Amino acid sequence: MTTKELLYVEDALGHEKYFQTKCNETANQIQDADLKACVQQMAQKHQQIFQSFYGLL
Repeated sequence: MTTKELLYVEDALGHEKYFQTKCNETANQIQDADLKACVQQMAQKHQQIFQSFYGLL
């Protein structure tokens, strides 16, 4: 991988970690069970995407 590609993957990892964290924080504040489940699924999806990017390293 080139340096530029590695920087892209590093940046993408940071974004996915941020999105996952924000989804988890938001889910903890939601009272509605259906909406909470939806946001938790979004957090799981960002975790999967993070793992995919991490696998590139």
